[in-house]
Parts: sequence; C-alpha cells; structure tokens
Amino acid sequence: MVNDIIADSLTRIRNAAMRRLDYTTLYYAKIVVSILEVFLAKGFIESYKVIDKDGKQSINVVLKYDEKGRSVISEIKRISKSGRRVYKGRDELKRFKNGYGTIVVSTSKGVIGNEEAYKANVGGEALCSIW
Repeated sequence: MVNDIIADSLTRIRNAAMRRLDYTTLYYAKIVVSILEVFLAKGFIESYKVIDKDGKQSINVVLKYDEKGRSVISEIKRISKSGRRVYKGRDELKRFKNGYGTIVVSTSKGVIGNEEAYKANVGGEALCSIW
C-alpha cells in the first residue's frame, strides 16, 4: 500500500518521462484525477483515462513530448507532504517560473492551478509544482 498517493503518482510520471515512455499507469484516487485535470489544462500531459479492470480502478496517463522528443515536463515536485503541510496565501500564488510553471493548489474551490487561485482570490495547500 502506498502512503502518499500524490507523491507516488508524481514519481511515476517523472520516471516515465525520463524514460520517454508513451504512457504510465497510476493508482486511482479522486485527488490524482483533479491534479491530472490541471496538468491537462496547462498542457503538461496529452490525456488520461480512468480504467476499471476486475473491479480495481487505475489511470492511464499519456505523456506529452515536443517535436524533438523531449518531455514537456522539466521538473515535477511534491510541495506539501504528509509530515509537513505547506499552505500558500493568495499573494504567494501570483506567478511561478515566470508563467512557465504551475503550482497545483487545493482550495475551497477545488484543486486548481496557481493563476486560477490568484484570480479567484483564494489560497490553499500547495500540493505540487510542475514546469
């Protein structure tokens, strides 16, 4: 059993991108699907699909590469961990990596990117960063 499903999912995506795999499989969790929605909206992944096999759900994530075959994900990192929660206010979420990266934030309005949280005037728990 995995203790931190988000960290496990990010590591699987990172490892698959380094190996230049077409897709990777993640454990299913609603929070992971919400994070993948943000990644998809920001253009860091091609697509994802929830698969139900023998009563167990998993997620297939299709990774995205540029025209030279390099992954569009330069770095993907877990920010808030189970032993140390990290919360960011609205003012700390304005820009990340000059707009090239995204901080995924869990807010009262759901799991959204940092720019959407700034526009919605909300802060929250910083789950992970990607650029």
